[in-house]
Amino acid sequence: MAAAFILGAEGVQCGTAFLATKEATVCEEYKRGVLEAGIGDTVVTGRTVRDAVRCIKNPLTEEMIRLEVEGGHEADIVELGKGSLGHAVRDGNWESGSFMAGQSAGLINEMSTCREVIERMVADCERLLGNIR
Repeated sequence: MAAAFILGAEGVQCGTAFLATKEATVCEEYKRGVLEAGIGDTVVTGRTVRDAVRCIKNPLTEEMIRLEVEGGHEADIVELGKGSLGHAVRDGNWESGSFMAGQSAGLINEMSTCREVIERMVADCERLLGNIR
């Protein structure tokens, strides 16, 4: 957050930071997936269909990337992704779910409350910005 502010941003997108919170409404398997993800465990899918998203690697992402690399039909790629977010959020299905998460998933290693996440982010930002001033 501090780096973004230094570069002139007025805000940051930090949805992944809230996926593994006690208040998050995603299923426990999704939360566990975020907690277990390493720094290199996410990939971008959907680039060729103009719907790019970053997700935790799983069989679905592998198949989507394979289709995209091999020049698969847009309709086939879109069809493969239909309902996949629901498979992740509601069902925790690691075979067919799209577990959307940013690279920062690799930095999340404990279940927190939303309040704790915000307080930690603000404190870190203030500390880092204070070191620059």
